[in-house]
Amino acid sequence: MDTKLTLRLKKRVIDQAKKYAADHETSLSKIIENFLAAITSESEEEEEISPLIKSLSGIIHVPADYKSKEDFHKHLNEKYL
Repeated sequence: MDTKLTLRLKKRVIDQAKKYAADHETSLSKIIENFLAAITSESEEEEEISPLIKSLSGIIHVPADYKSKEDFHKHLNEKYL
């Protein structure tokens, strides 16, 4: 059963939230309902990590100054150009 709830929010926040809801083809009520359901859910379980994944953790050591985007772009240029 749906029940009415009155909230007091700043007009700017309401206007932005309504625009967000319209952009995502949903209602502001549904967004708020989903948010409240998510933060009040009983399920706070952490996902189980498989032993294989745990064993792989820490195998690769990447330097702190490694620039992955630069390497990726270099790879793409070599592959496609």
